[in-house]
Amino acid sequence: MTVPTRRIGGAELDVIVADITTLGVDAIVNAANTSLLGGGGVDGAIHRAAGPDLVAECRMLHGCKTGDAKITKGYRLKAAHVIHAVGPVWNGGTRGEDDLLASCYRRSMELCGKHGLTSVAFPAISTGIFRFPADRAADIAVRTTIEGLSAAPSLARVVFCCFSEPSARLHAEAIEQHSGPCA
Repeated sequence: MTVPTRRIGGAELDVIVADITTLGVDAIVNAANTSLLGGGGVDGAIHRAAGPDLVAECRMLHGCKTGDAKITKGYRLKAAHVIHAVGPVWNGGTRGEDDLLASCYRRSMELCGKHGLTSVAFPAISTGIFRFPADRAADIAVRTTIEGLSAAPSLARVVFCCFSEPSARLHAEAIEQHSGPCA
């Protein structure tokens, strides 16, 4: 699947299907749990690839609330930093899940701005074992990230790194919806 890069303001938005732990960006975002000490899916893969120093630094952060994000070094990753964003578990959409997921992306973008990062890669937060509907999550991710670009003027590249082709299609459709067709 080839997805054209979209330019929004000073940033390029890309959608790829890849292993996020292999990307050479300033920061990768971890779909973390509240302990920040590793888990399954993307979280476990990032912790394994980064090595034991990541969990040691995460212990010093004393966890993270759902909807928030914290930043660490990347250690053995190509990425210099990991932004740990805690997404919500899907409970039918009646417990503020949309707002909490949007907050993860908003807080991640704020951290990119605060640390002067030029590139970041996001996974599809909460769509794995947290069961957030993938189409709804992609729309929230893209919309909130585009809105958050003003909080991170240093960002030149935002990557939506998807684990599957269907997820990539959903993100590409959301980018098209929120940015208009390619010129």
